[in-house]
Amino acid sequence: MQRRRFGQRVSVMLLAAFLLLGLNINVTNPTLAVTSSSSNYQVTETQFNAGSSLQSCSGQYCAKTSIGDTAVGEAEGSAVTAQFGPITNSDPLLEVIVEAGESNLGVLTTETTATKITTVRIRNYLSGGYVLQIVGDPPKYNGHPLSTNTTPTASTKGKEQFGINLAANTSPNIGAGPVQVPSEQTSFGVVAQDYRTANLFMFNSGDVVARSTTSSGQTDYTISMIVNISSATPAGHYSGDFSAVVIPAY
Repeated sequence: MQRRRFGQRVSVMLLAAFLLLGLNINVTNPTLAVTSSSSNYQVTETQFNAGSSLQSCSGQYCAKTSIGDTAVGEAEGSAVTAQFGPITNSDPLLEVIVEAGESNLGVLTTETTATKITTVRIRNYLSGGYVLQIVGDPPKYNGHPLSTNTTPTASTKGKEQFGINLAANTSPNIGAGPVQVPSEQTSFGVVAQDYRTANLFMFNSGDVVARSTTSSGQTDYTISMIVNISSATPAGHYSGDFSAVVIPAY
């Protein structure tokens, strides 16, 4: 491609390849409280929902407990959390769903802002929470990386910029805040301070962009990317790779 200076157009392709690069879970001697007992009876995981198959037994008697599926999910108080629903596994769980793939943002001009959104869905069970990091380098061509907002900065057409946030923006009109599934009473993921303000974008590779400090139901995070170019941006085919890394806490 012939190189040229702006005010003409530059061909930019942003490769938004969100991948789970590494997930290392080390569980050492976990403490699990799943049994309650007295001198006559023992309950091997208390249950309050239909269809449960575990039994509460003494030496001579056994009973199945079922009071209907009136509540499913997790509740949290100031010091403790509780999980409601069918009998649960005693193993820790971290589940991550990422929309991976390649995106071509087409030909950019100084009068437009290129955008891309990607969703990362996370839930965790029997852990002390998790952190979500975004790792990668800004799009570059022939040794020239696009200038990155290292602090929260508004998107400005005609100024070379690259940045992300996890908020519902109006300028440009993209993105969404975190969505708690099924509700805020069961899911507790939050966005980091620097990435939660609408219309302000930044990026530092490896930043923690979201976290939960307790076991949590599913939280859906929308990651919004913006790319702006200036008249001094070298013409060429720009690309970048990015990864979503989720690390559990114990």
